[in-house]
Amino acid sequence: MSTPNSTSHDSKSGRRAALHERMPQMSDARSPEGDLMKGFSKLSRDERFARLIEMGALTEDDVKYLKSGGLRDFTLAESFIENVIGYFQLPLGVATNFVIDGRELVIPMAVEETSIIAAASKSAKWVRERGEIRTSTLGDLIIGQIQVAHVSSYESFAERVMSRRDEFVQLANRDVAHGLVARGGGVREISVRRLARPDGGDMAVVHVLADPCDAMGANIINQVCEYLKAPIETLTGERVTMCILSNLVDTKLTRAEVCLRGLEPDLARRIEEASLFAWVDPYRAATNNKGVMNGIDPILIATGNDWRAVEAGVHAYAVRDGQYRSITRWQVEGDELVGVFEAPIVVGTVGGVTRLHPTARMALEMLGVESAAELSRICAAVGLVQNLGALKALTTVGIIEGHMKLHIRNLTIGAGATEVETPIVQKRLEEILLLTKRISLQNAIEVLREIRTAARAGEASPGGALS
Repeated sequence: MSTPNSTSHDSKSGRRAALHERMPQMSDARSPEGDLMKGFSKLSRDERFARLIEMGALTEDDVKYLKSGGLRDFTLAESFIENVIGYFQLPLGVATNFVIDGRELVIPMAVEETSIIAAASKSAKWVRERGEIRTSTLGDLIIGQIQVAHVSSYESFAERVMSRRDEFVQLANRDVAHGLVARGGGVREISVRRLARPDGGDMAVVHVLADPCDAMGANIINQVCEYLKAPIETLTGERVTMCILSNLVDTKLTRAEVCLRGLEPDLARRIEEASLFAWVDPYRAATNNKGVMNGIDPILIATGNDWRAVEAGVHAYAVRDGQYRSITRWQVEGDELVGVFEAPIVVGTVGGVTRLHPTARMALEMLGVESAAELSRICAAVGLVQNLGALKALTTVGIIEGHMKLHIRNLTIGAGATEVETPIVQKRLEEILLLTKRISLQNAIEVLREIRTAARAGEASPGGALS
């Protein structure tokens, strides 16, 4: 079986070259010339493959791999987790119409929820017609923590650790993080924090800050912290109780900004008010942020990244001022609607599953990313655009018109419709949704029952089968 792992270096380089060669044609998002994404959702699967090959997003080997059903190598699965019994596959699709920092991208997304990819693609098209997406990163350091649960004298502990700070940094880089140092990263800084205990005492926490380059860095930062445990105990006479990385990486933030022009003032104000609702009310913020992660998590899964770590960091950052808030803000500025996402998105493009899993490798190649920072910026941009689409839908047609209309597909399958019956059931459910503004599995079951009853009656009558 051919997999992306067996794809030659030349074919991968060719893919990037094809994307870069086509980029000048695609730089003007409003120009129809070279727009290979037009009508993409209406294409058959084979036609989608052909279009993606023409773009340079996929190779012939990638298509063979996907058509074969993806990863089936249980030896590889055994290296990922314990007690392997099989694979659980998620649908892998692509979001279209994204132009991020001037680059047109096809976004691979592994997700099971109806409407996410469709909404992202539709909203991205709106943005490319009315504005642009800009991204940046703020900081590049991850955090490791060394805990001393009961410190006898915080002042003495902090003074001693900080007096040897530079030495600890050098030792950690020499003996543990030398691989990162060779790539331009490594441990950069050490600091000490004081935390009040409920019993009135003090807890001390040493923060180790490191640049992980293009790795997520969890394994290496944990190793550095464990390595520094002994010298810190020897120096201070205190007992280290735990060493672990932090997923609240406020020293490495990702920022995305969407600017839209020429909107109806009333629509822009509605979106601004919806954003304010999520900023001041944690009940709304939780659902708002889940919608943002609808855009981010599928990319993390498709590229083999730790989506749970990113979720934890994003939600922790959302409560940094003591109240859980939206991680996005939309505001009207003059004649523009400007949206901003800012939160930690710590990802990797080297090591671990990102390089071992052939589908993850293919997804990274599809994106054409050269660094972890670039991948994090793409995630932030897609999350912000997903949020925009949700706010637009909620403040205009409502959630039923958007999400539930697409959910009809799932209801039809759940009711047990055959391939022939599916389009008939879907059309009838759309009519019910339009009339009642609600739809359920029971509606689908009843519609299917009516169709089958009519079909049996037609077969029993002279010349009659359901047409």
